[in-house]
Amino acid sequence: MNTTPFSLPLSSPLATASGTIEERDGLVVRYDHRGHTGVGEATPLPGWTESLPDCRAALASAATAEIAGGHAAAMLELAADSVPAARHGFATALLDADARADGVPLYQWFDADRRCQSVPVNATVGDGAPAATADAVAEADDAGFDCCKLKVGARSVEDDIERLRAVRERVGDDLTLRADANGAWRPAEAERAFEVFADYGVDYVEQPLPADDLDGHAALRGGPVGVALDESLVHRRADTVLSADAADVLILKPMVLGGPGNAYTLAMRARDHGVEPVVTTTIDGVVARLAALHVAAGVPDIGACGLATGDRLAHDLAPDPATLSGGRLSVPQTDGLGLDPAEVSPDA
Repeated sequence: MNTTPFSLPLSSPLATASGTIEERDGLVVRYDHRGHTGVGEATPLPGWTESLPDCRAALASAATAEIAGGHAAAMLELAADSVPAARHGFATALLDADARADGVPLYQWFDADRRCQSVPVNATVGDGAPAATADAVAEADDAGFDCCKLKVGARSVEDDIERLRAVRERVGDDLTLRADANGAWRPAEAERAFEVFADYGVDYVEQPLPADDLDGHAALRGGPVGVALDESLVHRRADTVLSADAADVLILKPMVLGGPGNAYTLAMRARDHGVEPVVTTTIDGVVARLAALHVAAGVPDIGACGLATGDRLAHDLAPDPATLSGGRLSVPQTDGLGLDPAEVSPDA
């Protein structure tokens, strides 16, 4: 196993609940397996995964274990619940090498019978005044997106209702709208929002209540506006969330879940429970974005996913073989992730 550090500046700072992000720091992971070199990416995100020092230390321990016991021993050093980004990096490199050895794109390594040329993706619009929000959604609509996610919760519920009204007046009813509250609401606020959001055809609200309130989410779900859980998967096992009937949709971030294999397994398990999976990134480099894209491509009839995030980076680890057109992201059909490991570089 070989790791190379990188730092990718964002094209503009990104405000999150854990602070403002100006760059994404991580490690490229390379691993030789079955006669092929696989490439992975470990890019920790504050508030979601382990820290960068912990990620680096975990990969160093895994490299030592691999020398004595091979890739199985290395994987045992990388627990998904404690060092998910580190595990994602190594697991992706291993899967990339496996798919290359089998001569298939990664999504077909998950399901040999799948054929998927592209995946639908959503645009994301941040907080803003009603007119600015409507302008941003109209721009996404003009660019060919069929689905747009609005950030809500930074203002009052009534203010967010005004934003939705402005959007519908501007773009009409054909565009699918979703909302992401990032756990900002109290139960009474969520009930009010869900009641009125239904009138504006909101598909679902992502994380309406704090992450640990599974009972509250269970009480909200099942209506015309769905409940999607995201941050809750950081604090609770997915099986606990599914058993609690707390979600209509699970938002699956492979970097947070410990790798693309884990994310794919959870997506199919959610489907078995009647819960829809949506795959998103954590504002990653091209290696991790492609891994997430292949997870989504492996799930039949998946809805719009949060994968069109490459433009948030000022530069990347390699040229992106996935192209965005008409609200869909093309899926590379070459072996593995679709990248030449020799082209992946911090200086690309």
